[in-house]
Amino acid sequence: MKNQTKFTPLHRLLHWIMALAMIVLYITGFLRMHWMNKNHIVGIIQDTSDLISKEEATVIAKTIREPMWQWHELFAHVMIISFLVRILYVLIKGIRFPNPFKAGNSVKERLQGLVYVYFYLYLFVAAFTGICMEKELLMDWKKDLETVHKLGLYLFPIFIVLHFTGIIMGEYGNKKGIVSKMIGGEKN
Repeated sequence: MKNQTKFTPLHRLLHWIMALAMIVLYITGFLRMHWMNKNHIVGIIQDTSDLISKEEATVIAKTIREPMWQWHELFAHVMIISFLVRILYVLIKGIRFPNPFKAGNSVKERLQGLVYVYFYLYLFVAAFTGICMEKELLMDWKKDLETVHKLGLYLFPIFIVLHFTGIIMGEYGNKKGIVSKMIGGEKN
């Protein structure tokens, strides 16, 4: 396998599709857990009217949230498909990332490798738990699946910080122009 020095159009397309999908998934997940939380909306409805029962308020809250949730599920499918295509692409092209456990690698290479491991594990676990919940698989562990899936809301910002730290280190280190290459490709 080889290190990637040039980003092909497919590589860049997958990167940006996954970036967009992750942002939409994060926002819709955040809204569902916090500002658009069903119980929060029910409380607001009940505080503004004594004429609506809790059951009716719950139906209204679910109806308000449904379009947002459809976006979450749509972009989850986009993410899963692009993730699988990326795995195939990496395997077919023979692209590798630095082994974070190899003794001969520098600290920088080990950290880069750990970020890749974090990213792929994070996506795999988020996809697996999401699929299990959507398809009602492993329902004996439903609460645990939900907890692990919701953990992604807190793990995603960590990945973003690590990713941008790596970009900055690359731009000021031995990978100058990496941002331009990921946006516009290799300029000859």
